[in-house]
Amino acid sequence: MPEASGTEGLRLDREGPVARLTLSRPPNNFLDVTLVAGVADALLALDEDPACRVVLLAAEGKHFCAGADFSRRTDGTGAARHPVSGRTLYQEACRLPLSRKPIVAVVQGAAIGAGLGLAAIADFRVTCPEARFSANFTRLGIHPGFGLTATLPRLVGAQRAALLFYTGRRIGGEEAVAIGLADQLVPQEGLLAAAMALAGEIAASAPLAIASTRVTLRQGLAEAFTAAAAREEAEQDRLRQTADFREGVRATAERRAPDFTGS
Repeated sequence: MPEASGTEGLRLDREGPVARLTLSRPPNNFLDVTLVAGVADALLALDEDPACRVVLLAAEGKHFCAGADFSRRTDGTGAARHPVSGRTLYQEACRLPLSRKPIVAVVQGAAIGAGLGLAAIADFRVTCPEARFSANFTRLGIHPGFGLTATLPRLVGAQRAALLFYTGRRIGGEEAVAIGLADQLVPQEGLLAAAMALAGEIAASAPLAIASTRVTLRQGLAEAFTAAAAREEAEQDRLRQTADFREGVRATAERRAPDFTGS
């Protein structure tokens, strides 16, 4: 039986020692500040549940997550804030790397922008040939975000991260696995089963040893993520005032190549 996650658009299911957290805003599963806060709340609550040994992060519909929904930006900087915490989307995202249980992300379809950032928080990513990964921020005329300037170089190296940031290119599941952005490639119809199998392997290991090893491997990640997200947010607020950003948004909506002028 699904459990209430406390957040609309987010579902929690249990399968033995694996907790499956599912974004349920299909087909695109766009992120907003409330949904990111809900994911963080759920992950941190699962940390306190000894019956949970692994978290599976999945999504309903065609895409894992096609990015952030910035349609409701309300304060002087343009950043929407959580109605209870008062934090912005990126400030809520800074709570994600504080979680202590291993996370396996199931990436189908698109993981774009903030969606790529969410997938990069996980310890492992299981994907399929049809998946598309992109840090498309510069194609929108804006600075990369969602902590990706801290997490992406850890996964693919500084040079490949720079290439993905500077070009905004999309890569498929096969290339994502080849460069270390994803860990396992399986046919789309077997994606969830493969991710569950990996989660089961992890859950079969000693939980205290897994927790200790994870702390060692991820040492400094939360601090690096927080510092990166603060700079990313400030730069995005600055660049959002430019003509290039307006052109990037228009070009994306019109499905054409942008004509940037450097202004």
